[in-house]
Amino acid sequence: MEWRDEGIVLAVRKHSESSVIVSVLTVHHGRHAGLVRGGSGRRQRGALQSGNQVAVAWRARLADHLGHYQVELVRARAAAVLDDAARLAAVTTACALIERAFPEREPVADAFPALVAMLDAIEASPAWPSRYVRWEMTLLAELGYALDVERCAVTGATAGLAFVSPSSGRAVTAAAAGPYRGRLLPLPAFLAGAEDAAAVPAAEIAAGLALTGHFLSANVFNHRTKPLPAARLRLLDYFHAEATKYGA
Repeated sequence: MEWRDEGIVLAVRKHSESSVIVSVLTVHHGRHAGLVRGGSGRRQRGALQSGNQVAVAWRARLADHLGHYQVELVRARAAAVLDDAARLAAVTTACALIERAFPEREPVADAFPALVAMLDAIEASPAWPSRYVRWEMTLLAELGYALDVERCAVTGATAGLAFVSPSSGRAVTAAAAGPYRGRLLPLPAFLAGAEDAAAVPAAEIAAGLALTGHFLSANVFNHRTKPLPAARLRLLDYFHAEATKYGA
């Protein structure tokens, strides 16, 4: 068995003194792992960083075997954000979420181009925080837990949306929330719009991360046995701190 593909490195774990097992989100083969001989050595270590874009060749005697990867670096995305703690946390989080949530060896439609577009935004766009939150919403939809933030679940209105039901994932206007608003999750204004904005306040980004984090925790991960990745918690803490620092 042999195939070639392009992918994003999701995770690397040590296998022996010199080899590692690398998990990659590929274009055509979904999340797929393989053994890289010498992967812990200096020559390959730089390429095998979460977020890096790589070309891979996978070989195995049988289809259900772990198999071996040959990896060639295409784009060093991890190095591009290494000096920015928030961007690095976002890249690490995105890779960790896919690694832990996607089924292995099952292609997921549009997952790879969506991840690449979001990584491009993290690297170069001032609107990357809002793009990242929207990407998590897309991830939830791909996993079967889409949020409906386009119209009110009670009235059908498309304006004045202010909350989201923590159980149904459907939006509610401030007027329709009534006495139940204390049980609802805040819907940040930027998620109710169609465009990504560069100047979204840190408090809104934190609210967006809290919103998607709730549904990731409730529907995809388990608080006790499979919590949200540590990098995801650091990313939320960063925007909480920024909101407190600037009062925004």
